[in-house]
Amino acid sequence: MTTTPIARASQARSLGRMLVVRVLGTLAILLVLSIIVFSMLHLAPGDIVKNLLGNRASSPEAIAAIRAQYNLDQPLYMQYLIWLGNALTGDFGQSIRLQDSVSNVIGSRLGITAALSGLAFLLALVVAVPLGVQSAVRSGSWIDRFATGFGIVGLSAPTFAVGLLLLYVFAFYVPIFPVYGAGDGGLDTLWHLVLPAITLALGLGAIILKLTRTAMLRELETDYVTFGRARGLPDRQVHLIALRNAAIPIVTGASLVLTFLVGGTVLAETTFALPGLGTLLQGSVLFKDIAVVQALTLLVAVTIAIIALLADLAYIFLDPRIRAKESAQ
Repeated sequence: MTTTPIARASQARSLGRMLVVRVLGTLAILLVLSIIVFSMLHLAPGDIVKNLLGNRASSPEAIAAIRAQYNLDQPLYMQYLIWLGNALTGDFGQSIRLQDSVSNVIGSRLGITAALSGLAFLLALVVAVPLGVQSAVRSGSWIDRFATGFGIVGLSAPTFAVGLLLLYVFAFYVPIFPVYGAGDGGLDTLWHLVLPAITLALGLGAIILKLTRTAMLRELETDYVTFGRARGLPDRQVHLIALRNAAIPIVTGASLVLTFLVGGTVLAETTFALPGLGTLLQGSVLFKDIAVVQALTLLVAVTIAIIALLADLAYIFLDPRIRAKESAQ
């Protein structure tokens, strides 16, 4: 049955309306999160001005300057609106610890964390998805047993312990990789990120592996796979069809582990002494550099919200039943 241009236009309008609703819902969530992040300044124990001053001497002039800089003499709702307006323009204030604007501090470290997260996620996908598929297709074989063992080790091993083990083996006893630092840029930085990325990818890959194997086993037992084999379709083609239908839980799991990855970088960056956002967050929390903590928390919340939105859109792309349901509404 062919689809008429009018029907296609109606479907496109329905999908566009659905997309607008999802984006507006994400913005509403971010608005609530911004209120929570702003409240960190007032929820922190102790005096606000003392927290903002940190360990510096608190003369009356310094206290007055801090109150003026953070608009603490304004009503609370005005403080929030001023803070939100500045945040939307990229102005998160001044870092007390580093004596630089928060935007510059975050911008100088964002590249390392983004590269580390991207490399770890890529490694996890490249290894876990094919291994999960083969584990399901050859259930009970040595590949399945190896994948099961890999999953158990990856899920049970703490990130910092894996990082220390890799450091001892591949940077100290067999000095293939550098011990710490981010290198001098380019391929040298990529080389420095290999061990931290493997450290993060081990746990993430184990989760994706388990999800892929479970989803593929369920699909391989369905009637359409039996029918396809009875029609004489090659195993490769049958497996690709089953993998496409199993993609939704895999995408869901991958998006969840990607959000976990945002927080997991703190341990990996600390273990390998990488100057990324994780070590910046750790130092800022210890020093009570609240402006930086607020900005980093909001950045993580925005990143997770965007990942969740992309996962929702991926469902629509992968499953025509969801597209049809959204179009019918």
